[in-house]
Amino acid sequence: MPGSTLRILVVGAGIAGLAVARALRLAGFRPEVVERLPASPGTGGGIYLPGNAARALREIGLDSPVRPLGQVIGRQRFFDAAGQELCEVDLARLWSGVGECRALPRSELHRVLLTGAGGEVRHGVELRRLDLAPEAVTVTFGDGRLAEYDLVIGADGRRSAVRTLAALGGSARPAGQVVYRSVVTGGPRVVDWTSLLGQRAGFIVMPMGAGRLYCYADEAGTVAPRDPRARLREIFGDYGGPVPAVLDAMETVRVETTNEVELGRWSRGRVVLVGDAAHATSPTLSQGAAMALEDAVVLADALRRFDAVDEALSRYESRRRPRTKWVLDRTRDRDRTRDVPPALRDPLLRGRGGRIFQEHYRLLLEPA
Repeated sequence: MPGSTLRILVVGAGIAGLAVARALRLAGFRPEVVERLPASPGTGGGIYLPGNAARALREIGLDSPVRPLGQVIGRQRFFDAAGQELCEVDLARLWSGVGECRALPRSELHRVLLTGAGGEVRHGVELRRLDLAPEAVTVTFGDGRLAEYDLVIGADGRRSAVRTLAALGGSARPAGQVVYRSVVTGGPRVVDWTSLLGQRAGFIVMPMGAGRLYCYADEAGTVAPRDPRARLREIFGDYGGPVPAVLDAMETVRVETTNEVELGRWSRGRVVLVGDAAHATSPTLSQGAAMALEDAVVLADALRRFDAVDEALSRYESRRRPRTKWVLDRTRDRDRTRDVPPALRDPLLRGRGGRIFQEHYRLLLEPA
């Protein structure tokens, strides 16, 4: 496909949008990137990247700038609420030949992707309307300006405006979880990805270098509390392991309810969705960024290989859909495991937990 002549608009400058812009440029295209939000230095939160995310970063040539960031995570350890060990997963062995698992500040990953994307990102740009024709899309922006593109890529997340304007699906559905995130400094020494499982709730903490800990917790529910720090102490105050010291060191907490996106199709005409806009899950398997990065690799490859845009989009979706469905199903499996009463769940995990949790990633060990 003549990449230099294909007019492509990428909507969204998060992980998915910047990754797809980078992959497209490597394939010979020159996409435009717009973002609804104003430019900012990025969130202060953390992110955990499994091995398949590292492989995707390698495929778009960004593994080297990411490698000095954060901390490699070599092992996952699971405990009950009291801090008694249930099972563990050797991540270095599980992802051998694929990539290292890493925890790092989200802002640092975003900075690498932004630099790698090349070109200007236009911030504060909203979409008002998409008019689809057989060979093009006319975009009406929020300021009334019109522009025509050969392809519009919606990388604008779970609440995607592109998905709505292109009539590709309704709103995201609640996943029944309230999630809490925080970055802690001056907390206890933690060397592994460490999870404590309680009654329909869990608390995860992992190191991400420079004395920082990335903390993620969740509980079953659909309403975010007004005071997330107080709620964390209410739920997890009697947990064992590193949790008490982490709670004492915690200063700020981000809280949100999470949701899923599951669609019958990802493209309509010359509009296509990537990342959470197409296939969001709860964060339980930490696959959101990995799936977005893989989407970018596969979509750019399909557009490079096929002369017809519609054929390329069909190829992209046929390659990606089974894999993202696997992630959705395994995420739901993991969530159901968390929701089993501890008296039943914990003996099972002590006997078979390592094998169960490794199985959740089996398909993802293969290339996208």
